[in-house]
Amino acid sequence: MSEKEEPQEEQIEEQEVQEEVEELSEVEILEKKLSECEDKYLREYAEFDNIKKRMEKEKFQAIGYAHEQFARDLLSVIDALDNASASTQSQEEVTPEMFAQLKEGIELTISQFAKVFEKHGVELVTMENGFDPNFHEAVMKVDSPDHKEGEVVQVLQKGYKIKDRLLRSAMVSIAK
Repeated sequence: MSEKEEPQEEQIEEQEVQEEVEELSEVEILEKKLSECEDKYLREYAEFDNIKKRMEKEKFQAIGYAHEQFARDLLSVIDALDNASASTQSQEEVTPEMFAQLKEGIELTISQFAKVFEKHGVELVTMENGFDPNFHEAVMKVDSPDHKEGEVVQVLQKGYKIKDRLLRSAMVSIAK
């Protein structure tokens, strides 16, 4: 081999080594970027999963305590009933005056219930439009000369709704 050929071969070899090094460094760079992207993805996924779990927990807490204010508003009503009960237990005999006070206390308690219900959107099922099977449950038919057939004669148990949703149908008797 001539001296000219040797440097050329060396140059070719060096060039090949240089290209390999460049290819390796590009591969290493790409592998590093891939690794960084995978790490970032895993962190973002973990953060998303944590947010999802936190929101689920908050949702269950909101559902669990949704009626808290309603229950607090009813505490004054139960207190009034407790006081009425306690006042009758200390008396051996119910006097007409005591009976009148007890009746007044019951009426005030019913009024308190009505205020709490109104505050929370609970309404009585009305009888304005007559019998409506969507809101009334006919539990018996009675003879009534004062009412037409199918008309509500008597409300046996009041019905309630919250907004447009029925909580309990009104139990009524209707005319035959």
